[in-house]
Amino acid sequence: MTLNDENGASSNNVAVAASGTGLSAGTGSDRTATATAGAGAPGGGANAGPNGASAMNTANNIINNNNSNNNSTSSNGSSVLLSSATASNAASTTLSNSSISGNNNNSISGSNGQNSKQLSNSNPPEKRPSSGRFIISKYEIETLPPLKDASPAEREELFIQKLRQCCVLFDFSEPLNDLKYKEIKRCALQEIVEHLNNQSNVITEAIYPEAFNMVAVNLFRTLPPSSNPNGAEFDPEEDEPTLEVSWPHLQFVYELFLRFLESPDFQPNVAKRYIDHSFILNLLELFDSEDPRERDFLKTVLHRVYGKFLGLRAFIRKQINNIFYKFIYETEHHNGIAELLEILGSIINGFALPLKEEHKQFLLKVLLPLHKVKSLSVYHPQLAYCVVQFLEKDASLTQPVIKCLLKFWPKTHSPKEVMFLNELEEILDVIEPAEFQKVMEPLFRQIAKCVSSPHFQVAERALYYWNNDYIMSLISENSKVILPIMFPALYSNSKSHWNKTIHGLIYNAIKLFMEMNQRLFDECHRKYQAEQETEQEKLAQREELWQQMEDLAARNSKLTLNDTEGDESTAEHSNRFKSSFHPPSHRQLNGSAADASGIVTASSSASTVYDRRSIQHHST
Repeated sequence: MTLNDENGASSNNVAVAASGTGLSAGTGSDRTATATAGAGAPGGGANAGPNGASAMNTANNIINNNNSNNNSTSSNGSSVLLSSATASNAASTTLSNSSISGNNNNSISGSNGQNSKQLSNSNPPEKRPSSGRFIISKYEIETLPPLKDASPAEREELFIQKLRQCCVLFDFSEPLNDLKYKEIKRCALQEIVEHLNNQSNVITEAIYPEAFNMVAVNLFRTLPPSSNPNGAEFDPEEDEPTLEVSWPHLQFVYELFLRFLESPDFQPNVAKRYIDHSFILNLLELFDSEDPRERDFLKTVLHRVYGKFLGLRAFIRKQINNIFYKFIYETEHHNGIAELLEILGSIINGFALPLKEEHKQFLLKVLLPLHKVKSLSVYHPQLAYCVVQFLEKDASLTQPVIKCLLKFWPKTHSPKEVMFLNELEEILDVIEPAEFQKVMEPLFRQIAKCVSSPHFQVAERALYYWNNDYIMSLISENSKVILPIMFPALYSNSKSHWNKTIHGLIYNAIKLFMEMNQRLFDECHRKYQAEQETEQEKLAQREELWQQMEDLAARNSKLTLNDTEGDESTAEHSNRFKSSFHPPSHRQLNGSAADASGIVTASSSASTVYDRRSIQHHST
């Protein structure tokens, strides 16, 4: 199928099964669907070749002349199917660049915005398991003459033919299938890359649509489902990445695209007709590939595009923001966050001063919330670099950044806490003294908690701050505020922490504080001892009060037991006295006994309440 965007640019792959070849009739001539059509040049649908034939994807393909009598076409532009006899012959179709003829003008859609008809297949082709492509079952491509042997007049046409030949896709899920033709395509791609590296004045205006079309056909695809859909952290040291099976061809396509962009002959004013918003969106979608080799190429390619196309910079930043928003608040799973942050680190480094409000909001609303995601370890070095780049550009952002980090500080995840401490030290390395004074109190309260952490790696990482000369200079200038905050944590853990390494680091920190200001250190020590004595007194008073309460409860239980026994004996004596003067019938005796027992119970309960209140009054 062919999907055209609003500019008429084909953006999806098209393929024809071996069991049937679809025809689509355009205006003016019958147009046969090519073997593998892909994303055409923006603004014009298919690309026209020198002879007027459509150059979309594989315009060099031609249906064998023996099959022309069996083709059933429609003169009014409707799509028709070939007969079964033609379908069997179509399997042996040869993709020959030398046989393109002006008389047999076969393509998918006409140039200049002619209507593009969808292809009809009698049998749906087999879907590739490793990517979202539809692959032709049988095809043949021929080896073309080397570019270095062609004359200068024929070199451009041969170069275009090789680009069109490389639009043919192969199924790499079956490694032993079509080995000959896969090798022909690989050699063609390699030859094109070497030609771009070694020759000058290679990229002419006719090359642009063919090159970008070939890149789009090979690269833009639906990625396979993730092998880790739950979004668990990927550990590069233990987990094996899922590699793209078609990488032998994709690698050369990426190298060709990169050499094309970096060539001195490359003209962005011409290329901007083909690298548009749709192209950028398709490129960004590939960053979710699980193959790290592909993401590394994509990182370099997108950086080159960002540098050469000024009009696309704001759009690229906006779309990267959208990827981050979806990652933070919806999926929490994306394979290319580290690579996108690496690109942004270079972009932030080039921001002009003063920073725009848009860039400040990007830091506060996008970058900082990335610290919340559970898979932070995958991309944290790149994220910390971006944050530090912002603070080097604008020191006034230090306070909101540190407050946001303290807000997102992990409570129960010790490895994540170590990452926060690493990033915090990088921030303190570039912080201004005036900005440090604004955040030092809440900052060192959190550092004191980390020093007291039972996890030795957290405590160790926090105590390493005392080995940083610049941080120690900041602490020395503000020791009157910082030392009272840190002293209790240092002094208590110097005796109570279970790890001996932590003891050594704490003694080092205490020694530095003593050398920094001995008088202040002694004052903090006396204050700490006074607080400890006060705490011990409060603890002793609390224990004494609890003991008094237990004694009072025991006394009340004994009094209540004695009162209950006395009430029971009084009630029994009263019943005997009444029965001796008024011998009632059996029914009346039961009623009066019930009444009497009710009265006695009420009186006994009242006396009990009175006794408890009097006891409490006397005890107080």
